[in-house]
Amino acid sequence: MSQKIAFQGELGAYGHQACADTRPDYDPLPCPTFTAAIEAVRKGDADLGMIAVENSTYGRVADVHSLLPESGLHIIDEAFVRVHINLLAKKGAQLADMKQAFGHVVILPQCAGFLREHAITGRVSSDNAKAARDVAEGQDMTVGALASELAAEIYGLDILARNIEDASNNTTRFLVMASEPDYRRRGDHGMMTSFVFRVRNIPAALYKAMGGFATNGVNMTKLESYMIGGSFSATQFYAEIEGHPDDHNVQLALEELGYFTDMLHIMGVYPGHPKRRERQAG
Repeated sequence: MSQKIAFQGELGAYGHQACADTRPDYDPLPCPTFTAAIEAVRKGDADLGMIAVENSTYGRVADVHSLLPESGLHIIDEAFVRVHINLLAKKGAQLADMKQAFGHVVILPQCAGFLREHAITGRVSSDNAKAARDVAEGQDMTVGALASELAAEIYGLDILARNIEDASNNTTRFLVMASEPDYRRRGDHGMMTSFVFRVRNIPAALYKAMGGFATNGVNMTKLESYMIGGSFSATQFYAEIEGHPDDHNVQLALEELGYFTDMLHIMGVYPGHPKRRERQAG
């Protein structure tokens, strides 16, 4: 029986692209929401989940970090996918005839310059791959979709313009989730550790909690906060650091963090993606 990897969106979505690029030996399982993709892994309908967490242009994906700690899943890998936006249309359509282009609300502003230059009106679709499918199933030769080359292949559309995104480094980061953790040291670019925590209700708790990472030379690459249950007084933090929990300096930093938190949960230990080194070098 073949292994499956769940993602949010329809076949041809950028989540599907991430699956095809990084787990080509897995069968893609499209899901309508991130919650559904996570649930597919929890129930055993999929072996892995490909979950988008942030985009270099748009920022973090709304609500995902609040879903991860409650998912019961573990981060075992990360993937950076270059987002190339293409204008797709029915076979035989011409760029000069395009009047409207449908895409996800996140995609539209990322290619606003191209749409303005060609007097094409951007329209919102719930999913880029769905936009491509709708164009393929329709008859209007003046309507296009903003989607991946993979979507063009799947739905039999022409690519009228390639790589029309305004930002030349537009990249989406995905986390690969599994039902079991993987603490093995692996990869050639160092290890990453992700965790969530809540600080104790004492003065300067967050400041003191972070001190252990600085004094022990642990590089924290991400620290984000979000409310729990809609309460302004209950804040949870999601953090990512370079290193493995077995590293001595990481052990000391996490031990010090424990003094100032009333909850600390390791979300995953995984190899750093080579794109991290490229971004640091740049």
